[in-house]
Order: sequence, then C-alpha cells, then structure tokens
Amino acid sequence: MRIYWLSFLLLGLPALAMARTVLEAPPEIARLIAPHLSEEDIGPRRLRSLVGEILATEGYFSPQLQFSRQPGESGEGDQDTDAPLRRLGIDAGPRTHVSQVDIRIDGALDPARRAALIDGWRLSAGQPFRQNAWNDAKQDLLARLLAEEYPAARLMDSRARIDVASQRAELTLHYAAGPRYVYSRDPLIISGLARYPAALVERYNRSIRPGAAYREEDLNQLQAALQASPYFSTAEVQLERATAVADAVAVAATTGTDAADAAATSAAPLQAAVNVTLRERPAHHISLGAGVSSNTGMRGEFAYATPDFANQAWDLHSGLRLEQKRQTLYADIFLPPDARDRRYSLGVLGETSDIQGLRTVRQAIGVQSRQARGSIEQLLSLNWLQERRAPEGAAALTNHALVPNLMLTWRRLDSLIEPRKGTVIQAQIGGALRGLLSDTNFLRLSARIQHYLPLGQRDHLLLRGEIGHTRAGASQRIPQDYLFRTGGAGTVRGYAYQSLGIKEGAATVGGRYLGILSAEYTHWLGDGSGEWDDWGIATFVDAGDVSNSPGDFRYAMGYGLGARWRSPAGPIGADLAYGQRSRSLQLHFSLAIPF
Repeated sequence: MRIYWLSFLLLGLPALAMARTVLEAPPEIARLIAPHLSEEDIGPRRLRSLVGEILATEGYFSPQLQFSRQPGESGEGDQDTDAPLRRLGIDAGPRTHVSQVDIRIDGALDPARRAALIDGWRLSAGQPFRQNAWNDAKQDLLARLLAEEYPAARLMDSRARIDVASQRAELTLHYAAGPRYVYSRDPLIISGLARYPAALVERYNRSIRPGAAYREEDLNQLQAALQASPYFSTAEVQLERATAVADAVAVAATTGTDAADAAATSAAPLQAAVNVTLRERPAHHISLGAGVSSNTGMRGEFAYATPDFANQAWDLHSGLRLEQKRQTLYADIFLPPDARDRRYSLGVLGETSDIQGLRTVRQAIGVQSRQARGSIEQLLSLNWLQERRAPEGAAALTNHALVPNLMLTWRRLDSLIEPRKGTVIQAQIGGALRGLLSDTNFLRLSARIQHYLPLGQRDHLLLRGEIGHTRAGASQRIPQDYLFRTGGAGTVRGYAYQSLGIKEGAATVGGRYLGILSAEYTHWLGDGSGEWDDWGIATFVDAGDVSNSPGDFRYAMGYGLGARWRSPAGPIGADLAYGQRSRSLQLHFSLAIPF
C-alpha cells in the first residue's frame, strides 16, 4: 500500500494534525478530511466509516487506511479497536468517473426544448463523480424546466449506479414536466390596494401578457419593478396554479377523462393568472437630517414626501436644505410611468449660495422625462432659470435662460453600487435662443467617462475624464449652471470647491471650457475573512482647469491618499490631497459611486 507523507509541509502548507492524531495524505485529500476530525481522539472503526463517507462524496469508493503509533508506544498499529490513534495514512484509491447519463423527461415538450435541456446537463460522461456536482446538476435541470412554461415540473426519480471495480458511475434521471402554462386573459389578480387603482400596477407590468408562455423571469421583473416604485413597501408575485388545475378538472369531469393525465400530456396549455399581493407605503413621510460636506460645509435638512399627492399617485419630494455655503428650497413631483415606461416630472427650486466670492440667487422651474432603453438612460428636460449673480468686487447681473437639454447615460458595470469592472459614459447637449425667454444665444456640450479596471482580487484602477464647452460670444449673460467651474470632491481634489474657474473681481465664476483627467488606484485590505474587508486605501492623481479660450487652458494638478469604507449606500471616501497650483492641502469627503 502506498502511503503519502506530509511532504507538502515543506512547501509551506500548515500541518493538518489534531491534538493526538497526525494525518498523512495528499494535500487535496487532507483538506477534505481534516475539518471533520474533532480535537478528541477517534477510534479506527469510527474513523474508517467517517473517512469512507467523506471520500465517497468526492468519487473515491475504495480508500485504504493505515493506522500506526508513534515509535516506542505499545499496541498493534492496525488493530481494529477504539484505542487512541497516533498516525492515520490515507490512500484514496482511483476516482470514479461518469460513464453514462440517461435522462428521461415526460410531458408534451417541444422536441427542441427537450434536447436543449438534456444537452445542458452539467455532469456529463467523462467527468469525476462528486455528490455535490450530482445534486447541483439535478437541481439545475429542474430549475430550467420550472423557469419557463412548466412551473409544476418534478424530479420523479434519480439513481447513481456505482461500479467500484471499474470506477464507473451510471446516472439515470426521470423528470415529469407537467402541464404547460400560459397567462390567462386577465392575468393579474391584485390584492392589498387601498389608495391606488389597479391601473397603477398595470403601468409597471412590462412582461406578463395574456396568452404568453409562463416565465419565472416575468414574475421576477414585475415584482422588482413594484418594490422599486415609491408606492409599495412589499410586493409578492406568484403564479396561481391551483385555479388552472381546478379548471382542468372541471373540464375533465364533463368529458369523462382523467384531469391530471390530460393536463400533463396534452399539448394544450393551462391558463393561469398571477397573484400580486401588495403592501402600500405610508401616505406621508417627514424626515430631519444633518451632515457635513467638504464642498459646502455643515448641513441641516427638513424633508416632506408623499407618494399620493393630490390623490393622484403623484410622488412628491420637497424640502429645505440649509448648508453653510448654499441654501435650497425645492419641490419635485414624479408621475407614474406611462405605457412606454417613461416617467415625467415637474420641479421648482429656489436657491442662494456664496461660493468662492460669487453670490447667486436663482429660481428655476422645469419639466423632464426619463426613460431607460436597455443599457442607455435618456433624460429630456426643459428648464427656465432666473439668476442674479453678484461677484465680489464686480458688477451684479441678472440672467434668464430657457434651456432644452438632452442627457444620455450608458452603463455597463459589474455592480451599480460597488463597481470593479466596467464603464459609464454620459453626454449632454442643451442651449438657449435669445428672445425666447433667454438673454443670449448659447450651446452647451459636455461628456464624461468613468472606467473601472480590476487588478487582481482586491485592487482596481479608476480612470475618469470630463470635457465641456459652452459655445457663445461671451459668458456674462449665461447663467452659471450652463458654464463650468471645478475643484473639490469628485472633480479635481487638492483645490477648494469650485475654486478653478474664471476670475471676475475677487470672485471665481464659470468659464466656457472644461477639462478633467483623473486616475485612482484602490487596494482593499481584507482577505475575505471578514476583518478589514470593508476598508481600503487609495492613491490618486487629478488634473483639471476651466478657461474661456483653449489657449488659456492650464491643467491644475492635485494628488494624494485616501481611505475607503464600503457602506450600505456605497463606498465612502475621505481624501487628503495636495494642490500643486494652490500649494495647499485639502480634505475631501465623497460617496464614491458612478454617476
């Protein structure tokens, strides 16, 4: 018998030894057995059974075990008693492989569907037999049956015939697909509504159509859409199979046939409705908040929201936000989605601010529509803005603009909250015409990109860029929202918030050209064990500037170090950055998620 000693210890692997037992086996076998050994000694008889059971789950059905004692100890080493052990050597023997798979699926399945299910079997001939792989493969095929058209599918029988002598495993499975299901003429049965009409739920239904074949994904999509809406705190969506079967039984009673057999074997599908059980959110929500921002200072906020403003299922969000450098009073009303999944909104805003010597008072009103088309989100808006700007040391001026704007955002990320891989691109175009509720002509263009590149298991690189241009003869008659300033968290770190711009008197105002480049490398400290997994460190370099002509553009550099913490809302960053142009340090706080 061949005995494998612990030579892998010489390679730096830890010793798999218990208090009084030393395990001698190849590393892959030792890793299987060691977690199941208790710190107390186990007798040979019990250990043979335990090791045999464990190795059988991995396809080893003829292991050889050798028991021995330390030199100088009395007793026979391989005596089959419950005496304490000193050494255990394991030869797992040859591994059993799958030699044949026989899958039978009863029911009126389309031949192509049946072939696709069988071809997708995950534990095919030639693969090592493992109990977990066997169980997973059985459940995977059943899940694929249940997911589309056959929600009553069952695994009737499964057998794995093991031939230890030839190391062969013959697998046999028998599934019953059951009846095929389609959605009924009026597919949604809605319960739990008090304030809202059933038509509101229908607006969120993009997947369940009368007569269409049942798909589990359809129900999941509707449930996710309802739970993400502002109207419902919980939503449960389930296929009503019992009624469909009862209807089949009633029909069978009039024809004298067996309902269960007829339903299971007939190509004619059963029609089923979908139960939608809802719980509405509270009609009113009031909140108070406080915080701090490295950009605008200390903050306090009062907010009021209701999802049923004017009893029309209009989602109202309003509030008063008081910051050291900015004060805002706002109200936004969001309408339910329309038949094309567009959501319209109306908003009003009043705001005062004093940032980098520029005092502004502005009032705005606007309408917008938002629609997602695959990976692209489209935002169309029309905003009217009145702004009084008063730069320190320069003349005050009041500007007006009516601006239609189009913004497109394309996202392809592995995670919307904590991305490590992927890209986000956003582009905007908007403008105004003099005489059409505007003081001057201008066209504003901007684009920005964020690209995440994974580097190993715990590191990633973030590359960011932004450009902008407002095409106009002069910038004095253009509201600040349609010009550019930069600096601060999320832009060019190492500089105060909106401190990079055009000098007018002693103030910094917006310019017509913007450019930003940034690279940030983040290393997450944890190893997956839980300790420090949510903490990371980052190093970064930012560069950016604002000017009124391309010839005046000069990049201001900023670089530094930061800390990251994975919060429930996304990674929170604290960065200490040095501004090369300002020759000063700045501390920045930010929520580091994609736009």
